[in-house]
Amino acid sequence: MQKSFRYYDLILGAFVAVLLCSNLIGPAKVVQVNFPFLGPTDFGAGNIFFPLSYLFGDILTEVYGYAMARRVIWAGFGAMIFATMMTWVVLAMPASPNEPFSAQLQPALVTCFGGGWRIAIGSIIAFFVGDFLNSYVLAKLKVRTQGRHLWLRFISSTFIGQGVDSLIFYPLAFLGIWSPQTLLAVMLANWMFKVLVEVLMTPFTYWACAKLKKAEGVDTFDTDTNFTPFSLKR
Repeated sequence: MQKSFRYYDLILGAFVAVLLCSNLIGPAKVVQVNFPFLGPTDFGAGNIFFPLSYLFGDILTEVYGYAMARRVIWAGFGAMIFATMMTWVVLAMPASPNEPFSAQLQPALVTCFGGGWRIAIGSIIAFFVGDFLNSYVLAKLKVRTQGRHLWLRFISSTFIGQGVDSLIFYPLAFLGIWSPQTLLAVMLANWMFKVLVEVLMTPFTYWACAKLKKAEGVDTFDTDTNFTPFSLKR
């Protein structure tokens, strides 16, 4: 009989909520931040919150193991595909002439949610590869370090996972639209920002993992795990 967990479903829901909001609401606004060494840098506002999905992924893998985190990643992947398809269908449907603000509403919705097929596909592929890589590296490092150096495992897995995420997303979404210099600058700035969020949130992840391990009575080591991403087995 498989063990049931009290908080796993809540973390799954939080993970999917952050993921969807970051990809649907965040890209609608481009912000500019003056980073040290990089200067003024433009990026989608969703990048401020997207790293939280990696924090949830880290906590899931650390406490429940790769196989349980894999189910959450698939849930997020399915939610992103559904949200993308729903967005395209809703935007393509004709607005009712009886709606008093239809002339203003449709262009506004297209501006906010019609990011284009390249951005949508880039987001989905980058998330899928980056999150699985993050979880895989974290699980492997936990076994290799025998559960020690939690901070190093979190930061290392995020550094690799977020790096691959950025390396996939930005060329797929903006290559040929932005200049190579702009593409590289934005990609590096977003990557470093996401890793910085992981570093700053490390005390929280320490606390959350300790609390969850005690509450759930589990601390999973993936010594015999099948690391294929194409499975939903626990």
